[in-house]
Amino acid sequence: MTPLKYLTGYQQEIQDQVASLISSNKLKQVLLKRYPKAHEIRTDKALYDYTMAIKNQYLRKSQPLSKVLFDDKISLSHHALGLHSYVSRVQGSKTKAKNEIRISSRLKRVPEPFLRMLVVHELAHLKEKEHNKAFYQLCCHMEGDYHQLEFDLRLLLTLEDLDCNPYQA
Repeated sequence: MTPLKYLTGYQQEIQDQVASLISSNKLKQVLLKRYPKAHEIRTDKALYDYTMAIKNQYLRKSQPLSKVLFDDKISLSHHALGLHSYVSRVQGSKTKAKNEIRISSRLKRVPEPFLRMLVVHELAHLKEKEHNKAFYQLCCHMEGDYHQLEFDLRLLLTLEDLDCNPYQA
């Protein structure tokens, strides 16, 4: 396992800076200075309400959500923290479609901006299925610091792999 697996798409200079922060045991302090505490959203109902508030602010006319929940089964082996699924079921002669968002339970104890970034990411899939330019423009419209938050969350995941997550209880 390479310690910077969450940063492989970034420039070597950035990876070197992060490696330096890790080796000097300063990465944890950098994150704690930017994001001093974890959010308080612990239940699926609270996550649903949180997600719906963002959806109603930016995507009021998009498809409805039937389910939003924390999911213990989401694995980081594919670098996934959340999943958006479009589930079609046949009931009699009708096809029922539902949109669901599942967020990794590992995000129950992270700073609120990280949770918001991930919820925004999954909500953007209601309009844009692919990770294309329009998708990221929508993410940035809903969360102006989207790219910085994604990077900082990758830093936190790197720390977690090193058993140094500052937000774990």
